[in-house]
Amino acid sequence: MKFMCVLLLSILLCGGSLSARKRHHRSEKKLDEWDIEYTNEKDDLDYIAEDDTDEKDGEIAFTDHDDLKRENGGYEEDPCTQHYCETGRTCAMNDKGKPFCDCVTECVVETDERRKVCSNHNETWNSDCELYQMKCWCENSYKTCTKKKYKHAHVEYYGTCKQIPKCSDDELADFPRRMREWLFAVMQDLARREELNDYYTQLERLAEEDLSLKWANSVIWKFCDLDSQPEDRVISRQELFPIRAPLLSMEHCISPFLDSCDTDNDQSITLSEWGFCLGLKDEEIQDKCASVHGSRNKE
Repeated sequence: MKFMCVLLLSILLCGGSLSARKRHHRSEKKLDEWDIEYTNEKDDLDYIAEDDTDEKDGEIAFTDHDDLKRENGGYEEDPCTQHYCETGRTCAMNDKGKPFCDCVTECVVETDERRKVCSNHNETWNSDCELYQMKCWCENSYKTCTKKKYKHAHVEYYGTCKQIPKCSDDELADFPRRMREWLFAVMQDLARREELNDYYTQLERLAEEDLSLKWANSVIWKFCDLDSQPEDRVISRQELFPIRAPLLSMEHCISPFLDSCDTDNDQSITLSEWGFCLGLKDEEIQDKCASVHGSRNKE
């Protein structure tokens, strides 16, 4: 589904871009607009914990007894099946039989160029697994850690590193309109492919029947969809990852746009900030997340 959303964005957003995009091979030079200062390692570089997180982390499905252990003539659930670990880490058991997250010992060798990721240090990695494995090594001060700065590494965007053009004032001003169009197109497409839950589908149908709800419903839907860990009516930097990282290499205004939504610079975006940033009126910004999340949890 992620690749479908990215494809839709490339058609809707990139087609309306006002400046031609230059494609370059990876450069070791710092980017004028996207360089990050690393003089203070205790900053907010850790706000993105992992990419490509399953929307249903809590759901465990058993197809056989591989996830169960034999106990007193019956079966007991393996403690690791309910122990979630970030990308680059895997569940292991300590000496007391308790599960904990340890660094993965080996990542799958990726040959597909699309699996490569660009880090916040402007370095291309073969996969997110390799990047977060290194992050884990450095966080635990393992000898396999090659540079201390990788303790604060995260995926900046998908694909090989390249020069990201500057987002002009005119492009940034027009971005909310294009973003609204993209959100509704994605919502509409997912509904037609029956990949939305019942409440999401209801919001989409109402927008189809009443065009005055077209922008509001899609904007609110995406906010509630992103507000997942935890569901607190606030989108954190980590929760923005699924919409930012896949798009940055194709849509250079996504990062400054999301930054502009955080009007009080507290590293998070409220529903009001999100709605205002995307051009909704005060009366259109309604908290529908309780219904959305309630429907999501029943699935």
